[in-house]
Amino acid sequence: MRVVVALGGNALLQRGQKPDAEVQEANVARAVAALAPIAHEHELVVTHGNGPQVGVLALQSASDPHLSTPYPFDVLGAQTQGMIGYWLLQAMQNNLPHRQVAAIINQTLVEAADPAFDDPTKFVGEVYTQDEATRLAAERGWVVKPDGAGWRRVVGSPRPQRVVETRLIRLLLESGAVVVCAGGGGVPVIRDPAGRLRGVEAVVDKDLTSAVLAEALDADVLMVLTDVPAVMEGFGTPEQRPVRAATPAGLRALEPPAGSMGPKVDAVCRFVELTGGVAAIGSLDDAAAILHGQAGTIITPDGHFDGGAARRSVRPRSLSA
Repeated sequence: MRVVVALGGNALLQRGQKPDAEVQEANVARAVAALAPIAHEHELVVTHGNGPQVGVLALQSASDPHLSTPYPFDVLGAQTQGMIGYWLLQAMQNNLPHRQVAAIINQTLVEAADPAFDDPTKFVGEVYTQDEATRLAAERGWVVKPDGAGWRRVVGSPRPQRVVETRLIRLLLESGAVVVCAGGGGVPVIRDPAGRLRGVEAVVDKDLTSAVLAEALDADVLMVLTDVPAVMEGFGTPEQRPVRAATPAGLRALEPPAGSMGPKVDAVCRFVELTGGVAAIGSLDDAAAILHGQAGTIITPDGHFDGGAARRSVRPRSLSA
């Protein structure tokens, strides 16, 4: 099968950890160990977040006295794609010595008129106290908002329309390679009046980009892996319980929290609604079990699964991306 896996930010940096390289490399090694069994049996595309990393680079850039102006977010996004892509590439090669692995920097097309540019909501960077966040906002011109018990910087997050390099990713997949791409949702770009691509100051949600990419690649399964075992009904209440199977409509009706689980639910529901394929949300450590329908939340058009996503019939591929 063709499987697209979207790694949550916890796969690289868990809440409270210092963003040191060795910490993240250790987390990547754990993530890849969980994904290797899938790559042994199926075509695999891996996407990943970059919120903490792009925030660290943005702070370094803003503090560098040698720069006239800080690097824009599209450039910072490309930098994180290279850094995190390298870690994932090397770990994949070490776990899959007989497979080709490709990590690419790619662009994600967004609409210049997307209202998200006027209402920043995407969290990036480290967690601060309210006083620290307020001070940094005044010094750097940031927009900050509460994120759980702390405060973080937010930037615009326009909806992804298309991964520009989709055809290249398809070619790599069809050659037998494992592909790492769409890091941080891809570098956000628009087309100017002359039709040329141009980067914009934003961060695209990686789960929504993963859904757009999975649809374009005719993927059979989209898996969104995070640090929770499943979507919870009644989240945060004494009656909360895991949802094991759902339709897109049923999952949307749970009204998950907008800041974290909301985009994940939106992404998997979009994929199932548009393709009739299988999607799942669950823990990174349960990746192989989720693919067999034995863990996580499985989303299908009718809300049922016949013993596991891995045994479902493969949908026909289109001839082009």
